[in-house]
Amino acid sequence: MHHPTIVHLSSISEAKKAIEDIGSDPLSIPIMAPKMVLRIVKMDNVVLQDAIIMKQDMLSIGGEVAVPKETFELYTKTASILISGTVHQLKMLVHKLKRHYPRIQKIAMELDMIIEEIV
Repeated sequence: MHHPTIVHLSSISEAKKAIEDIGSDPLSIPIMAPKMVLRIVKMDNVVLQDAIIMKQDMLSIGGEVAVPKETFELYTKTASILISGTVHQLKMLVHKLKRHYPRIQKIAMELDMIIEEIV
């Protein structure tokens, strides 16, 4: 028997410890740890046009952005969205969003600040 168990990692430091505990190469720990902590970020008052761009960018890196059903019909309205991805994916999303127009760049800065709290 292989005894599969679910491991809940709440922070990058917990992920680093878990990777270290199984004897991984110490040089690989900083690379793997951000890929093992999943976060879901809720953002309010996002212009749905921006949400569409964020969804496309996040899907391209393996994450997801949940948007309201009416997003494509009401793309100038605002709504809450859920961004789901590993810390690594969220950082990649921030990098992608920084190349867009100022309103999305502001979202990138806000996301970047909350990601820094996942230590």
